[in-house]
Amino acid sequence: MQIYLPIAEMSVNVFLILGMGGAIGFLSGLFGVGGGFLMTPLLIFIGVPPAVAVGTEANQIVASSVSGVLAHWRRGNVDIKMGVVLLIGGLIGSFLGVILFKFLRSLGQIDLAISLSYVFFLGIIGSLMFLESLNSIFKSRRSGGAPAKRGGHRHSWIHGLPFKMRFRKSKLYISAILPLAVGVIVGVLAAIMGVGGGFVMVPAMIYLLGMPTQVVIGTSLFQIIFVTANTTFLQATMNQTVDVVLALLLLVAAVVGAQIGAKFGAKLKAEQLRILLAIMVLAVCAKLGFDMMSTPTEFFTMGIGGKH
Repeated sequence: MQIYLPIAEMSVNVFLILGMGGAIGFLSGLFGVGGGFLMTPLLIFIGVPPAVAVGTEANQIVASSVSGVLAHWRRGNVDIKMGVVLLIGGLIGSFLGVILFKFLRSLGQIDLAISLSYVFFLGIIGSLMFLESLNSIFKSRRSGGAPAKRGGHRHSWIHGLPFKMRFRKSKLYISAILPLAVGVIVGVLAAIMGVGGGFVMVPAMIYLLGMPTQVVIGTSLFQIIFVTANTTFLQATMNQTVDVVLALLLLVAAVVGAQIGAKFGAKLKAEQLRILLAIMVLAVCAKLGFDMMSTPTEFFTMGIGGKH
């Protein structure tokens, strides 16, 4: 069953889109990520213009994140205070990111910028998470199944930063500058890459801020809701790249998938969650890198937003 997407200017199979939305929603609830780092490349793979994929995907992330947050909220795994600080940074970053998106699009370089951003960030973050998770699993096995101790609370220059705040749910007393900066970076990525930023946010909250993994997932989703909602509004008003028909199809399937994913996530260990996320990040990175280096089937293409 085919349906026409007015902004993307193409027809797609409804069941394919619903299946993709449900799968990404499942991953959102399972790992605490918006799922955009997977969905945006998938939309590009099936022929949706990159600018439309980025603008529309931010809207779908809102739905899957709301669904995932509700599931984690019931388990008491959301640090609201930390989420608000991250959110303030995220709103600033998303505004700056949409302005940068518009500038790159006017130069005709937005498609290249999106692909390069994915390959760079997914490659680095996926590799670091994979190595660290393997190390944690090996340590846990050597210690007879006891969870490996995390190094998040060792004293470093980070603990000397000013404007300290106490985050009771995460059992942290750190400078507000750190989560604020993480939020700004994630906000920029949300606008440029069409992602919730969870694939950056989750590792940063675990390794940089030293938060417990179970609290990280719910808190990450809480922040992602508002940043991606802001990004969707800005993309729709400033760049006109949000396809409502595509967004609604993805949204409906994502809500259901996120609830199922949250239930599965509660049954997995923290190390298992991190290594599975790392493997998926690296797989998407490899596919995008291959597509960038392979010879295109057509040497001339028509891009949306350009002069015809």
